[in-house]
Formats: sequence, structure tokens, C-alpha cells
Amino acid sequence: MDRAISEANEPRGAMAPPAHGATVAFIVERLREDILAGRLQPGSRLVECELTARFAVSRGPVREALRRLAAEGLIEHAPHRGAGVRRLSARAIRELFEIRAELEALAARLAAGCDDGAARARFCQSIRPIFDGRPRQAPDYLSENAAFHDAMMALAGNLQLRELATRLHLPLIMAQVGGVLTAGALEDSVREHRAIAEAVLRRDPESAAALMRAHLRRAAALAVPASHNGGGEPSASQQPKASLGRK
Repeated sequence: MDRAISEANEPRGAMAPPAHGATVAFIVERLREDILAGRLQPGSRLVECELTARFAVSRGPVREALRRLAAEGLIEHAPHRGAGVRRLSARAIRELFEIRAELEALAARLAAGCDDGAARARFCQSIRPIFDGRPRQAPDYLSENAAFHDAMMALAGNLQLRELATRLHLPLIMAQVGGVLTAGALEDSVREHRAIAEAVLRRDPESAAALMRAHLRRAAALAVPASHNGGGEPSASQQPKASLGRK
């Protein structure tokens, strides 16, 4: 989680920009990935001229990409200062976790009751990484965690529930408080994921829901103190600029 912001600019194989400049969708995808993986920290400014250089495009596609990311709640705009990665307050994180715990408990309940064999097979395939015994590092865990919760929502099969949960920004929260993800915390979280998955696979809706709720409440107990900032929610204008230009 403590990688230098400049690493966000390094080319990464399949993620290389299109030959004639990036599309809006590509810019959105790349910046979203950088934010949720913690390569762009909360409060980091997103400067248009640096983004146009990075993606080899004019200001138009960059502005549209930033507009879409703002609509997703991943960035915020400050008057006369431009865009920056959104920083959630301790109160916001606590309230979002309270809502998310109940929504995801419902998702786990629905997933355990799903009788669609093909959907259950896709679920098993998607969650395979959680049964890997390797030690976790925070950046890799964040991707694994997002995939696990996405797989649960997919198996639940309720599109409205999935849309509501997506608006609650669990990946953004986890990226913001990644400093609390010690080796012990990661091990506990992976163990909880396995227990939830096993309850779903043995078709036990009550256990799956209870385990998911407890899992997210424990995550909230770690995240809220780590994010505490005296009740305020600093805006992008209060944060130092993080350079996104190519080296």
C-alpha cells in the first residue's frame, strides 16, 4: 500500500495505452484501478495536463473520465483546485460499513440458497484464490477481497442489491485504510472469507449471513479508528498534489 504514487505511471503489459491515445473507458479503468489498489492515495490531486500527457489525449477525454469517476464517488472536485481522490471521513466509513454489512449478509443468504448449478460453478472458480495458502500482501489482498465480494453478489443474483452495494465503495474504503492490514489482519480476513464460502457451498443461508455480517463488522472495527480525523472530511483542495506525469 505504500508504493510511490509514480508507480501508477509505469506501463504494465496488457494495460498499455492504445497506440493512438487512450479512450475514455481506458482512462476510467486505469484510474479506477490505481485508486482501488492504493497507488493513488486519498486526497491525491488529479491534474488534467499531467493526465493528458500520461494517456496521450486531449483534455476532452480526460475531463469525461474524471466526470465518470466523480459519478462513481471515487473522486471529488474542489473549486479552483480540480479533481482529487475522494477521502472518506471516519463517520462516513462507519455508516457505510453499517449499511454494507446488512446488504452483504443478505447477499450471502441469497447466494447460499441459489440452485443454479452453472452460477455456483462460476462462484467456485472466482473464489479459488481464497483457498491459496500463500502469505498475503495488502495490495494483492485488496484485489482478492474485491473479487470475493463481487463473486458473492453475482451468485446472489439480485441486480438491485448488487447495484446498491456497489455504491457503498467498500474497495475505496479498504484502499484508504490499507495501513491497518497487517499480516495478522489479512490472515484473519482470509480465514473468514473461507468460512463464509464454505457456508454458501453447503447451502446454509443462516450461517452464511451471520458470518458475513460478523466479517464486515470486524472490518469496520479496524477501519474506523484508522480513518479517524476528528470528524472532518478533508477535501482534495486540502491535500498535496501527487504527480502523475511520466518520468
